Amino acid sequence: MKAEAILFGGVALFFGGTAALYGVWSQDDTGTTVLVVAFGMAALDAFFYLIQYRRRGKRAQDRKDAEVVDGAGPVAFFPDESPWPILTALGFAVAATGVVFGLWLFLIGLGVLARGVYGMVFQYVHR
Repeated sequence: MKAEAILFGGVALFFGGTAALYGVWSQDDTGTTVLVVAFGMAALDAFFYLIQYRRRGKRAQDRKDAEVVDGAGPVAFFPDESPWPILTALGFAVAATGVVFGLWLFLIGLGVLARGVYGMVFQYVHR
């Protein structure tokens, strides 16, 4: 995680410096805002990876003397098939169509979308 933190920290510094220079030289609010948002996203990633590195320590990928077997571990949880992503996509499509055809269709799509998201979030709550 240390390499990722350094990488995203460098990207954040680049976008921060670019935003400062661009904002002063161009006086363009839109471009400066985009660069500041890019800085914020890269800084957030760098902060996350730095905290994970401090919390968990070096991984096998971070050590030069590591063997392939050192990176092996327990297999993650792989969920079964689920109907909720399809329902979520359908709700989003109906809501997007509702933007064009009327508020009533948008509200129906928003309800279907909310049910799909709720189902995905709480599908494995009792696991």
